[in-house]
Amino acid sequence: MWGYLSLMPIFLAVWAISGVWIVFAIAVTNKTVDLSRGFPYISICGSFPPQSCIFSQVLNMGAALAAWICIIRYHQLRDWGVGRWPNQLILWTGLLCALGTSVVGNFQEKNQRPTHLAGAFLAFILGNVYFWLQLLLWRLKSLPQPGAPWIGPLRLGLCSFCTILIVAMIVLHVCSLRSVSAACEWAVAMLLFALFGLFAVDFSALESCTLCVQPWPSLSPPPASPISLPAQL
Repeated sequence: MWGYLSLMPIFLAVWAISGVWIVFAIAVTNKTVDLSRGFPYISICGSFPPQSCIFSQVLNMGAALAAWICIIRYHQLRDWGVGRWPNQLILWTGLLCALGTSVVGNFQEKNQRPTHLAGAFLAFILGNVYFWLQLLLWRLKSLPQPGAPWIGPLRLGLCSFCTILIVAMIVLHVCSLRSVSAACEWAVAMLLFALFGLFAVDFSALESCTLCVQPWPSLSPPPASPISLPAQL
């Protein structure tokens, strides 16, 4: 059953992909980037007004949606029996990726380059690590895989391609091949947005989760375990 939770990852992918390309189109139209000099980085397109305002809004909303998706995924994995520490490691990796995305949008490369690059590291590197951890966990724990059988291999292929492109992007940038490096950056961003969008398949099977409520300390003896309440999502 495809509920409203399944729409969240789809909306994130469509919102983010269309948003950054709109920023690119505006930057080309008002000539703040010159394609005759080479293909620009995403950050260059979003560094100048008015598209910098749209860039910030797109990435801020995308970061908020990504954070909610990571939290929902955390509860889904917990209900599938994933241990606390690996699950929390995956959660915090995803939340840091979302934080980095927001930092990239708010601290433009033109104005705050060190902060912008730190955010890009969180968004790209930890974003890629987040999905690799999901795949590793699925491999080790034999977790349920909603959807068609090709969803797992597709995720593996997207993660692998994303990793290759990240390495290529860094190497090409160091070698001053900026246009090719920028093309790799755009491809990495599209792949990460697509990987978030694929969570729609996992959330299609999500009808409810368990809400664990830890009682406040009191004079009465504590219960043997936290209270578990089934919460309809």
